[in-house]
Order: sequence, then C-alpha cells, then structure tokens
Amino acid sequence: MLNTFQQASHPVLPKATADEHARQEFAKSFKGFIQSSLLPGLFPVFHGRVSKTFEKAHGRPPQDRRDIRTGMVDDLYFQHYAAANRIAQELLWESVNVSVDRQLPALNAKAAELSAASKAQLVIPEGFEPPRYVTALDIHCMPGGYCSEVCECDISVGALYDRGVFLYAMGYTGPDNDDMGRSVVNYLKRRMPDFQPRRILDMGCTVGHSTLPYKELFPEAEVWGIDVGGPVVRYAHARAAGMGLEVNFAQMNAEETTFPDGHFDLVVSHILLHETSGKAMPKIFGEAHRLLAPGGLMIHADLPPFDLMDPFTQFILDNETWYNNEPFWGAMRDMDQIDLAERAGFDRATVKFDTAPMAVMEFAAAAEGYSQEASEAVAEREFTAGEFAPGGGWEVLIARKADAQAKAA
Repeated sequence: MLNTFQQASHPVLPKATADEHARQEFAKSFKGFIQSSLLPGLFPVFHGRVSKTFEKAHGRPPQDRRDIRTGMVDDLYFQHYAAANRIAQELLWESVNVSVDRQLPALNAKAAELSAASKAQLVIPEGFEPPRYVTALDIHCMPGGYCSEVCECDISVGALYDRGVFLYAMGYTGPDNDDMGRSVVNYLKRRMPDFQPRRILDMGCTVGHSTLPYKELFPEAEVWGIDVGGPVVRYAHARAAGMGLEVNFAQMNAEETTFPDGHFDLVVSHILLHETSGKAMPKIFGEAHRLLAPGGLMIHADLPPFDLMDPFTQFILDNETWYNNEPFWGAMRDMDQIDLAERAGFDRATVKFDTAPMAVMEFAAAAEGYSQEASEAVAEREFTAGEFAPGGGWEVLIARKADAQAKAA
C-alpha cells in the first residue's frame, strides 16, 4: 500500500534511474528543509530587527505585506531564504527533465497507443493559440511552460508537470497528485449528497490530476477536462486511459469554449485562476455561467484571498509572485471574486467561500488505524486560511446558477 509520500505509477509516468531518483529526492528534501528550517526563521527576523528598522526609517510600523517586503528584501536572512527557494524550484524541474528527455520517444509512443485505444475523446484543434499570460513566461519556473512542443504528438511538459508537481508538493497532494479534486469531490459527497451531475467540466485541467476523481464519484457522467496546453492535454488523455478511466480532454481556452449553452451541471477548476489574468478571470466566470444548466454549480478551488489572512502570511505567500514566475498570484487574491461571480450572472446570495478539507489528511489518518470517526474528525476540523500541511483545506468559491423556477419567480 502506498503512503501519501510515494507517487503512484501509471504507464506514461517517466521512470527514474537510481541516479535520477536520488537527484529528485534531493530536490524534494532541499525544498522540505527550506520549508521546515528556513521559513520559520523569517517571523522572528521580521519582529526582531526588520520591523524596527522599517519604523525608524518611515516613522511608522509596517502595515501591510508591501511594507513588510520593503523591509525584508534588504535583510540577509530573507535574501538567503528567497535564493534557496528559487534554486530548489529550478533544481526540482531539472531533476525530472533528465528522466523525461531520456525516455521521451517511448513516452510519446505509449501515450499515443493508450489514447488510440480509449473510447474517450481527445480534441487538439489545428491553429489553436494559447493566451499570452501562459506563453509569455514559464509559470512556476517549469521549463517549457504548459504549451511547448519539441516534436510531433509531444507530451514532454505533461510528463514533467506530473512528476514535478508531486515533488513540489512534497507528497501532500497524494499518490495520484489529485488531492484538490478529491477534496472537492469529498466536499460534494458530504454537503450535497443528492447532487448528481450528468455532465462535468474541469477548466484548466493540465494533466487531469483533479479531473479523474469526478469520474470516480460520478461514473455515469460525461466528464471533460480542458486546458490551453496541447502537450498536457495529450498526456492527460493517455494518463486517464492508463489508469482505466474514460475521460474526454480538449485543448480549449476556459475564457471561450466551444460547448453549447447550459451543457454542464458542474463546472470546476483547481489552481487555475491565479495563473490567468485580470482580464481573463471575468471571462472565465462568465463562460462558466453560460455553460451551466439551470441549478448547476460552479466551484473554483484555489488559494485563499489575502483578506482572509494576516499581513505577514500574505507576505510569505506573495513570494510566489516575486520569485516563482507567478505574476498574477498576488493580484488574483486581491480581487473581489464574489463580485465577479455576481457580475457573471450568479445570484450573490448563492456565492460563498468555503473550505474543502484536504483529502490526503483523511488518507493519512488511516495510518493511525482507519475508522469513520477518525476520518470525520479530520474532515470537520476548523482549518486556518492558507494552511497547507500538516493539515489544511482548499479554499473553494461556490456559486449556483438560478434554476428555471427561481428565474420565473
């Protein structure tokens, strides 16, 4: 039985040699050291010397995350932390790239074989142009981003993302990297046991990590995953087939899809919004509203808005904006998403933020002797916004499209 810190294998996951595995484990361990040993030192550094220096220079204490950054960027401890964090991120991708490059022809061939044998659709339109906010830089420093292709029928960046994200999360997204999707699925099972969607759309699905749990919960449903990256969509289709699930995937922009009005009962996304833009987000909300049938649900799982956390936590998380090629990370968290949903057509009374407890923590509870009570205790505990591990939950924005009866009223 796998524990949460071992990635489950499947036919298109790149396999590491002993040396490659050692490099990958080093990159993951280095990241773990930064999180467990260097990160905790930032708070006493700030309160012990940086805040005093800031107040002396500005005549007032630091008030928000921007003030905290202004003071911290000149501190040697923070500089050491930020540099190590960036280096760890680059090492992580590079350690996986070696495995992908060595096996790429075989991986491409295996993916094509699996996709050809699947009954599920794979749609890669000719001439598709991904949005600039995805192609202008390598998001989270992943070489090639989501869209680069080095040969025909290429799946290389999909393979890189699959293994790299597992190392990035240090195992906290579960053996199948599917914790976000599985957490939302568990949320639906508990909170809306009578909800039975016939068609489900996962926007910005990358390699389908979060898409597959929906097919497992609703096996009779027509499930689609869409993403602007062709290689990640190819990989997603082959990965699903290799795991025994028939899920449709398409290269498509969540801002403007080709599906008809009211086609879906459930539209979801997982860590999509912070990788888009201020112009794209209102379009994505509007497209979700258009695609939903009356009474359908929109659920976006991402990280919490900044107004749900203290300024120092905001500063820590906003480092992704500055040092990890995530330019929209901070700006997205400052946006009024409830207002965006209302302007997209959702009744404001139906829009809310909630927390979907991390499924992996329930899985981990099994190590102590699984019981229904233990699982529920983990699922129902109160979590702090922004908490990731060793316990936590995903922030979900939920909105329901008015049903026909409500519209008539």
